[in-house]
Amino acid sequence: MFSILIISLIIMLISIMVMVLASIISKKTLIDREKASPFGCGFDPKSSSRIPFSLRFFLITIIFLIFDVEIALILPIIMIIKSSNLMLWTMTSMIFILILLLGLYHEWNQGMLNWYN
Repeated sequence: MFSILIISLIIMLISIMVMVLASIISKKTLIDREKASPFGCGFDPKSSSRIPFSLRFFLITIIFLIFDVEIALILPIIMIIKSSNLMLWTMTSMIFILILLLGLYHEWNQGMLNWYN
């Protein structure tokens, strides 16, 4: 019992010493160059956050996220073809692709895919 307490105390002391040493060695500055640079969308992080945001940038980001998630969902569907019921797999895949195509048609119909505007 006493040895477990001593070992736990030694582990905690070593952990605290490593954390203190890491904070002393690290060269953190108050004004970091990366934090002072503009975000990926071009906004200056030090300016007001109430400036208007480009709706076009938002829509392109949403389209990218949708297609990124689509790839993450299609890859497992392809890999489980041998271990699942073929009829159920076909119906699930077709419904998923139909939903994606309907979403793509809606985006196209709303003009979100017009890159020249």
